[in-house]
Amino acid sequence: MRLVRHPVLCNYYVTYRCNATCGFCDIWEKPSPYVTLDQVRANLRDLRRLGVRVVDFTGGEPLLHRQLPELLAEAKRQGFITTITTNGLLYPKQAERLRGLVDMLHFSLDSPNAAEHDQGRGVRCFDKVMESIALANSLGERPDILFTVFEHNIGQIEAMYEQICRPNGLVLILNPVFEYNGVGGTLPESALQTLTQWGNRPSVYLNDGFVQLRRDGGNHINKPVCRAASTTIVISPQNELVLPCYHLGLQTFPINDQLHELYRSAAVQQLVALEGRLPACEGCAINCYMQPSFAVELSKYWWKALPSTLKYNRMKGTWKQLLPSL
Repeated sequence: MRLVRHPVLCNYYVTYRCNATCGFCDIWEKPSPYVTLDQVRANLRDLRRLGVRVVDFTGGEPLLHRQLPELLAEAKRQGFITTITTNGLLYPKQAERLRGLVDMLHFSLDSPNAAEHDQGRGVRCFDKVMESIALANSLGERPDILFTVFEHNIGQIEAMYEQICRPNGLVLILNPVFEYNGVGGTLPESALQTLTQWGNRPSVYLNDGFVQLRRDGGNHINKPVCRAASTTIVISPQNELVLPCYHLGLQTFPINDQLHELYRSAAVQQLVALEGRLPACEGCAINCYMQPSFAVELSKYWWKALPSTLKYNRMKGTWKQLLPSL
């Protein structure tokens, strides 16, 4: 049963450029412009009309956009919940300008060991993450650690939790790796069991729907779980609507300050209707789209995701901002 019939999230790619070269991501390989403040301002107005509540300013590395504080300020002015994920390289330089503008600030950290983390990211950034944690805490920003879990680093969760998260009062977000376009990966059952155990610990967030979906073999096109196109609006740095999702990206539509009308057009809605049903959707378990998919439709995944979702929103206090839409 569908509970919410409008998009709730916008993945707003402010640029595809990145100052890291992570092996489990191919976004940084793409040439890219930067979005403009005027484009963002107009699109945010239409996102609000469409029912979107959360805007994830993403990339690439979003802090490469020199006007990111202005973009965030505009989103806050229009009443959105904001989130960014950063590798931390540029955060110390921009921390003061970003202060108070990010509701969910995530620092990517994939190992408590500096050399291992830096090797996976293709650039020395571990020390910058640690500097960013201290600086953000000093500014009252309450960041999270986003730990992308692979088979090779799952044994490091305890060290991450005990050595970095708990001493700094941080929430540890366990982000199971996913596979797309020949990058990323999958996790065996033993790893899924370990994740489930850790998800029950204080100040640890793991969406149990992710684990269940992987055990079920991902999305199946004959009975799709994915609601990517109807829950999540994806905007590219070229100011285009990307459908049915970023990772599949079958078709793009120029927005031209007409996002509301464009999204409701017949051409777009025909693609929306194919969400989760296209051949490439078989077996998909991409977290970016499954989390909002679980939230809008009553199913076993909704029930699996509910406890962890309530837990995280209670820890971060974001439930208060969602109340007007309930």
